[in-house]
Amino acid sequence: MGVTASLPFAVLAALALARGRFPGKTLLDGLIHLPLVLPPVVTGYLLLIAFGRRGPAGQFLEACCGITFSFRWTGAALAAAVMGFPLMVRAIRLSIEAVDRRLEDAAETLGSSRIGAFFAVTLPLSLPGVLAGVVLGFAKALGEFGATITFVSNIPGETRTLPAEIYTLTQTPGGDAAAGRLVLVAIALSLGALIVSEILARRLSSRISG
Repeated sequence: MGVTASLPFAVLAALALARGRFPGKTLLDGLIHLPLVLPPVVTGYLLLIAFGRRGPAGQFLEACCGITFSFRWTGAALAAAVMGFPLMVRAIRLSIEAVDRRLEDAAETLGSSRIGAFFAVTLPLSLPGVLAGVVLGFAKALGEFGATITFVSNIPGETRTLPAEIYTLTQTPGGDAAAGRLVLVAIALSLGALIVSEILARRLSSRISG
């Protein structure tokens, strides 16, 4: 869910980094990729400060929309989305940069607006990269642990994710067998996503080149 909700923002961020020319572009690039280099616990703590019940964003969202993130499943989705966001942006950005700008210019000379040229030319040609970004974001979200447990704790039935459940089982006497089964599930989900992504990316690439 977090990956799906963050995809439009990832596309916009990737487009801004790939095509935009504005002051602070390097700073924006650094901020987007910051979760990749920060310890996940630090990212989770920053989310708690910003989106907790006493945080500025958390108080505003709870007051105006009734949305609560701290110690809720919504917070787990947010943490997973934040950790996977840089990987999505990077894959989509590289795909957009690979599109020949002359194709976009040609679309604009034929009467298309800049936004229209993006949706008619750039985005379809970038679909393999978008798909790769989604898979990378999903894989990162699936394995996210540090930021999630710091932000929303490990509450059974509410915020306990697959990695948190595996960790809990490894700390429980006699839980090794169940932890092993969940590890196999995680491997199957991740491997299946990568295989499906590769198949779809090849089909999209062949359609585009054809």
